[in-house]
Amino acid sequence: MPDLLIELFSEEIPARMQAKAADDLKGLVTNGLVDAGLTYESAGAFATPRRLTLTVHGLTTRSPDIREEKKGPRTDAPAGAIQGFLRGAGLDDIAKARVVSDPKKGDFYVADLVKPGRAAEAIIAELLPSVIRSFPWPKSQRWGTGTLRWVRPLHSIVCTFGPETEEPVVIDKLEKAKVVLDPARRRDIILADARNLAFAAGLELVEDEGLLNEVAGLVEWPVVLMGAFDPAFLDVPDEVIRATIRANQKCFVLRDPKSGRLANRFILTSNMAATDGGATIIAGNERVIRARLSDAKFFWDGDLAIPLETLVPKLEGITFHEKLGSQGERVRRVVALSRGIAPLVGADPDKAARAALLAKADLLSGVVGEFPEVQGLMGRYYAAHAGEDAAVAAAIEEHWKPQGPSDRVPTAPVSIAVALADKLDTLVGFWAIDEKPTGSKDPFALRRAALGVIRIILDNGVRLPLNAYSSKTPDLLNFFADRLKVQLREQGNRFDLVDAVFALGGQDDLLLIVKRVEALGALLASDDGRNLLAGYKRAANILKAEEKKGTAVAAAVDASLFREAEEKALAAAVETAAKAVRDAVATEDFEGAMKALATLRAPVDAFFDKVLVNDADEQVRANRLALLTVLRNACHQVADFSKIEG
Repeated sequence: MPDLLIELFSEEIPARMQAKAADDLKGLVTNGLVDAGLTYESAGAFATPRRLTLTVHGLTTRSPDIREEKKGPRTDAPAGAIQGFLRGAGLDDIAKARVVSDPKKGDFYVADLVKPGRAAEAIIAELLPSVIRSFPWPKSQRWGTGTLRWVRPLHSIVCTFGPETEEPVVIDKLEKAKVVLDPARRRDIILADARNLAFAAGLELVEDEGLLNEVAGLVEWPVVLMGAFDPAFLDVPDEVIRATIRANQKCFVLRDPKSGRLANRFILTSNMAATDGGATIIAGNERVIRARLSDAKFFWDGDLAIPLETLVPKLEGITFHEKLGSQGERVRRVVALSRGIAPLVGADPDKAARAALLAKADLLSGVVGEFPEVQGLMGRYYAAHAGEDAAVAAAIEEHWKPQGPSDRVPTAPVSIAVALADKLDTLVGFWAIDEKPTGSKDPFALRRAALGVIRIILDNGVRLPLNAYSSKTPDLLNFFADRLKVQLREQGNRFDLVDAVFALGGQDDLLLIVKRVEALGALLASDDGRNLLAGYKRAANILKAEEKKGTAVAAAVDASLFREAEEKALAAAVETAAKAVRDAVATEDFEGAMKALATLRAPVDAFFDKVLVNDADEQVRANRLALLTVLRNACHQVADFSKIEG
């Protein structure tokens, strides 16, 4: 079967849009072909800075004929109705219709219609202009006098359909024209050549997947070269050098394995194999990088001349949020919170307060103004330069962490105190002004802040009563519960167990909640636990049904009303287990509490096997319902079992 090849050649497509554009082209074209009745064996889409290419292999040459029946009027219908049927069916004579008999409705006409299939060429010719004109670019433009919109001016469209053209042949022809079509292969070439150049120079490539993907979207024929800059610039922090070279020239930096610091070399990727071996291209990049590093050094030197503490008053003039005041006001809140949290995490309150005071000051520095991604880190450098305590300097950097699921969590006590204070202030503040996340929208990154609090608490074993910080925003605790479910689910835990523990009320210590969840999960993973849950649910369902009917339930269990040995055994077992659970929970021995509950499995099974709860004697019935109530209450000392699935 023949193949379809489409190439859309334009001016440079932004690297960030290429991968999605290739997927969109593939989806729009193949879905359109299938909707038109064609089938195909495989399809592949590729993107370069100037090309979107799609290959569709094994495409059928024609869509199938479509047969359908069109039901008409009864044979004895008025002439006008019959003529209308003929016109609608495209027939010129009623003799061309069939007569079908129905025992209930009588005889009526049926037209057998055939809609001929269409040639693939006609379908493609109709589909492709539609795809191009409606292509979902995030941003597009018009040029010249035409009305077509495209991400950049579209220069040409190639569309071929015919005898099988193997994809490797297309790729080979393009490579002879100095075009590597597959972005994955361009990435592989750049990474391998960069590593080899670094190794030859006795250096290590500082790998950067995001930059690699971007650079692979900037070139069609990657040629990797190495340049150098003045070693004097190495006085600037490595992170600033890397940010400067990455942001302005899309180049990789290299590390000296002996010192662990950056070397005065960089890796660039050209889009051509120059006749001078790339000397001119390297020189051009070196000139630009020299200018950019000069700017960075200017900012760095200027920042070092200004003590970090002198920038703090200027935070009063920066708005944090119109309803939450200035950054200065926020800093004062975080200072107070840090001082209060410090004793709970083993931190020095004065150091925590000092770090919180200085934590946002680097936002006013020249380097952070130029490269916001190094905020916090620069504050650490400036604080260390000014002679601040090492723990204070570290906390200035680490109070932003963790920024995401792969980011590390602060572990030093002062850093923990300030990081928690910063995130709790953000959450409580935005909750207080009713600026909460909605659906997929979270403009203030509140989900990330809550997950940050959870990770810091759990990773460091911190005991922090959250209600003490969110008492004025009660539903904030529910938000923490939802985020905790996400965290525990990713770790393989059941989210319904979190609901069961939170349902007890007053559960605001995340560390204890997780310990309860883990112990409950271990119980329910055992046969005893699963059977106990089944017995609990049976008891709870009986109680719910009887309470709904208004059946009397005794206020307390009366042993004198026991008639069966199994109810006596259950009462004794529940009394013993309830006390053991109560004592274990009081000492936060949740594993012990679960073991105590597990002992109820056998007497609960025996009770339901031998004892009829709804006894004809009203007093006996009320007493047995009271016994089930005691059983339910014993289980609820560790979790609300009604929230547990299964």
